[in-house]
Amino acid sequence: MSARASSQGAGKRARATRSYMAIIVIGGHSRSVGKTSVVAGLIAAMPAHNWTAFKITQYGHGICSRSSRFLVAGATRAWWVRTEQGRLAEAMPTILRRLRESENAILESNSLLKFLRPDLYITVLDPATADFKKSAQEFLDRADAVIVHEAAQIVWQGISLKPVAGRLVFYIHPPEYVTPEITQFVKSKLSYFPPMGIGNFENFG
Repeated sequence: MSARASSQGAGKRARATRSYMAIIVIGGHSRSVGKTSVVAGLIAAMPAHNWTAFKITQYGHGICSRSSRFLVAGATRAWWVRTEQGRLAEAMPTILRRLRESENAILESNSLLKFLRPDLYITVLDPATADFKKSAQEFLDRADAVIVHEAAQIVWQGISLKPVAGRLVFYIHPPEYVTPEITQFVKSKLSYFPPMGIGNFENFG
Protein backbone atom coordinates (compact mmCIF):
# COMPACT_ATOMS: atom_id res chain seq x y z
CA MET A 1 0.00 0.00 0.00
CA SER A 2 1.42 3.38 -0.92
CA ALA A 3 0.30 6.95 -0.92
CA ARG A 4 1.55 10.24 -2.32
CA ALA A 5 1.11 12.96 0.27
CA SER A 6 0.94 16.46 -1.16
CA SER A 7 -1.42 18.45 1.06
CA GLN A 8 -0.71 22.16 1.46
CA GLY A 9 -0.05 23.52 4.93
CA ALA A 10 2.42 24.86 7.44
CA GLY A 11 5.34 22.71 8.48
CA LYS A 12 5.39 23.11 12.24
CA ARG A 13 6.84 20.29 14.23
CA ALA A 14 4.43 18.13 16.15
CA ARG A 15 4.67 15.59 18.91
CA ALA A 16 2.44 12.95 20.36
CA THR A 17 1.22 13.55 23.86
CA ARG A 18 2.72 10.97 26.16
CA SER A 19 -0.44 8.97 26.70
CA TYR A 20 -0.78 6.19 24.16
CA MET A 21 1.00 6.44 20.84
CA ALA A 22 4.65 5.52 20.30
CA ILE A 23 6.46 7.15 17.38
CA ILE A 24 9.84 5.86 16.19
CA VAL A 25 11.93 7.45 13.44
CA ILE A 26 14.70 5.51 11.74
CA GLY A 27 17.24 7.55 9.80
CA GLY A 28 20.59 6.95 8.16
CA HIS A 29 23.45 8.78 6.52
CA SER A 30 22.88 7.52 2.97
CA ARG A 31 20.80 5.30 0.74
CA SER A 32 21.17 1.52 1.02
CA VAL A 33 22.60 1.47 4.53
CA GLY A 34 19.79 -0.67 5.91
CA LYS A 35 17.14 1.80 7.12
CA THR A 36 14.31 -0.17 5.53
CA SER A 37 15.67 -3.43 6.93
CA VAL A 38 15.81 -1.95 10.43
CA VAL A 39 12.21 -0.70 10.18
CA ALA A 40 11.01 -4.08 8.90
CA GLY A 41 12.99 -5.90 11.57
CA LEU A 42 11.50 -3.85 14.40
CA ILE A 43 7.98 -4.31 13.04
CA ALA A 44 8.49 -8.07 12.95
CA ALA A 45 10.02 -8.12 16.44
CA MET A 46 7.22 -6.08 18.03
CA PRO A 47 3.97 -7.16 16.34
CA ALA A 48 1.74 -6.30 19.33
CA HIS A 49 2.26 -2.60 18.63
CA ASN A 50 0.20 -2.81 15.43
CA TRP A 51 2.58 -0.51 13.58
CA THR A 52 1.67 1.92 10.87
CA ALA A 53 4.86 2.33 8.82
CA PHE A 54 5.92 5.27 6.66
CA LYS A 55 8.68 5.57 4.10
CA ILE A 56 9.45 9.21 3.29
CA THR A 57 11.32 9.84 0.03
CA GLN A 58 12.07 12.90 -2.06
CA TYR A 59 12.04 12.67 -5.85
CA GLY A 60 10.64 9.13 -5.58
CA HIS A 61 9.98 7.28 -8.83
CA GLY A 62 8.13 4.13 -9.77
CA ILE A 63 6.69 1.59 -7.34
CA CYS A 64 8.07 1.45 -3.85
CA SER A 65 8.54 -2.26 -3.26
CA ARG A 66 10.42 -1.45 -0.06
CA SER A 67 7.35 -0.03 1.68
CA SER A 68 5.56 -3.29 0.88
CA ARG A 69 8.26 -4.99 2.96
CA PHE A 70 6.73 -3.29 5.98
CA LEU A 71 3.41 -5.03 5.31
CA VAL A 72 5.18 -8.36 4.84
CA ALA A 73 6.95 -7.79 8.17
CA GLY A 74 3.58 -7.37 9.88
CA ALA A 75 2.72 -3.67 9.74
CA THR A 76 -0.99 -2.90 10.00
CA ARG A 77 -0.61 -0.24 7.29
CA ALA A 78 2.26 1.13 5.21
CA TRP A 79 2.46 4.51 3.47
CA TRP A 80 4.97 5.70 0.90
CA VAL A 81 5.16 9.51 1.01
CA ARG A 82 6.94 11.14 -1.93
CA THR A 83 7.72 14.84 -2.18
CA GLU A 84 9.96 17.10 -4.19
CA GLN A 85 13.19 18.17 -2.57
CA GLY A 86 12.55 20.81 0.08
CA ARG A 87 8.74 20.43 0.02
CA LEU A 88 8.19 17.94 2.80
CA ALA A 89 6.38 20.63 4.81
CA GLU A 90 3.51 20.48 2.31
CA ALA A 91 3.03 16.80 3.06
CA MET A 92 3.01 17.16 6.84
CA PRO A 93 -0.77 17.73 7.26
CA THR A 94 -1.41 14.44 5.47
CA ILE A 95 1.29 12.63 7.43
CA LEU A 96 -0.07 13.91 10.73
CA ARG A 97 -3.58 12.88 9.76
CA ARG A 98 -2.38 9.34 9.04
CA LEU A 99 -0.47 9.32 12.33
CA ARG A 100 -3.63 10.26 14.24
CA GLU A 101 -5.31 7.23 12.69
CA SER A 102 -2.54 4.92 13.91
CA GLU A 103 -2.02 2.97 17.10
CA ASN A 104 1.77 3.25 16.92
CA ALA A 105 4.01 4.46 14.12
CA ILE A 106 7.47 3.86 12.75
CA LEU A 107 8.84 6.15 10.03
CA GLU A 108 11.89 5.95 7.77
CA SER A 109 13.28 9.44 7.25
CA ASN A 110 15.84 12.00 8.39
CA SER A 111 14.18 15.20 7.18
CA LEU A 112 10.99 14.39 9.06
CA LEU A 113 12.75 15.49 12.25
CA LYS A 114 12.34 19.10 11.10
CA PHE A 115 8.62 18.74 11.73
CA LEU A 116 8.11 15.87 14.15
CA ARG A 117 9.46 15.07 17.60
CA PRO A 118 9.49 11.28 17.87
CA ASP A 119 9.71 9.30 21.07
CA LEU A 120 12.76 7.50 19.72
CA TYR A 121 15.17 8.34 16.89
CA ILE A 122 17.75 5.79 15.75
CA THR A 123 20.24 6.44 12.97
CA VAL A 124 21.95 3.78 10.84
CA LEU A 125 25.58 4.33 9.83
CA ASP A 126 27.76 2.35 7.42
CA PRO A 127 31.40 3.50 7.56
CA ALA A 128 32.05 1.80 4.21
CA THR A 129 29.53 4.07 2.42
CA ALA A 130 31.17 7.41 1.66
CA ASP A 131 28.07 9.53 1.09
CA PHE A 132 26.81 11.35 4.18
CA LYS A 133 23.56 13.25 3.68
CA LYS A 134 23.28 16.79 4.97
CA SER A 135 20.03 15.88 6.72
CA ALA A 136 21.78 13.01 8.52
CA GLN A 137 24.52 15.37 9.76
CA GLU A 138 21.96 17.98 10.78
CA PHE A 139 20.06 15.63 13.09
CA LEU A 140 22.88 13.40 14.27
CA ASP A 141 22.77 14.93 17.74
CA ARG A 142 19.08 13.99 18.02
CA ALA A 143 19.83 10.26 17.86
CA ASP A 144 18.95 8.22 20.92
CA ALA A 145 21.06 5.32 19.65
CA VAL A 146 23.25 4.46 16.68
CA ILE A 147 23.27 1.27 14.63
CA VAL A 148 26.67 0.81 12.96
CA HIS A 149 27.79 -1.66 10.31
CA GLU A 150 30.99 -3.43 11.25
CA ALA A 151 33.41 -2.27 8.54
CA ALA A 152 37.02 -3.03 7.76
CA GLN A 153 37.69 0.61 6.94
CA ILE A 154 36.06 4.00 7.30
CA VAL A 155 35.73 5.97 4.07
CA TRP A 156 33.97 9.08 5.38
CA GLN A 157 35.74 12.38 4.72
CA GLY A 158 35.35 15.34 7.07
CA ILE A 159 32.58 13.75 9.11
CA SER A 160 32.60 14.15 12.89
CA LEU A 161 30.73 11.72 15.10
CA LYS A 162 31.06 13.93 18.16
CA PRO A 163 27.29 14.68 18.11
CA VAL A 164 26.63 11.04 19.05
CA ALA A 165 29.45 10.70 21.56
CA GLY A 166 28.12 8.84 24.56
CA ARG A 167 25.12 7.43 22.72
CA LEU A 168 24.41 3.72 22.85
CA VAL A 169 25.94 1.98 19.81
CA PHE A 170 24.78 -1.33 18.34
CA TYR A 171 27.03 -3.08 15.83
CA ILE A 172 25.41 -5.18 13.13
CA HIS A 173 26.50 -7.75 10.57
CA PRO A 174 24.05 -7.80 7.65
CA PRO A 175 21.89 -9.58 6.70
CA GLU A 176 21.00 -9.28 10.40
CA TYR A 177 19.95 -5.65 10.89
CA VAL A 178 17.97 -5.91 14.13
CA THR A 179 19.64 -7.83 16.92
CA PRO A 180 17.92 -8.98 20.13
CA GLU A 181 19.81 -6.19 21.92
CA ILE A 182 18.34 -3.56 19.59
CA THR A 183 14.85 -4.94 20.06
CA GLN A 184 15.23 -4.96 23.83
CA PHE A 185 16.50 -1.37 23.79
CA VAL A 186 13.49 -0.19 21.78
CA LYS A 187 11.07 -2.10 23.98
CA SER A 188 12.58 -0.61 27.11
CA LYS A 189 12.34 2.91 25.71
CA LEU A 190 8.73 2.41 24.68
CA SER A 191 7.65 0.50 27.78
CA TYR A 192 5.74 3.61 28.86
CA PHE A 193 3.38 3.09 25.95
CA PRO A 194 0.82 0.25 25.90
CA PRO A 195 0.65 -1.57 22.53
CA MET A 196 -2.65 0.12 21.63
CA GLY A 197 -4.23 3.53 21.77
CA ILE A 198 -4.93 6.68 19.81
CA GLY A 199 -2.24 9.32 19.49
CA ASN A 200 -3.03 12.97 20.16
CA PHE A 201 -0.97 15.73 18.57
CA GLU A 202 -0.26 19.34 19.20
CA ASN A 203 1.74 21.85 17.17
CA PHE A 204 4.49 23.95 18.58
CA GLY A 205 7.02 26.34 17.11
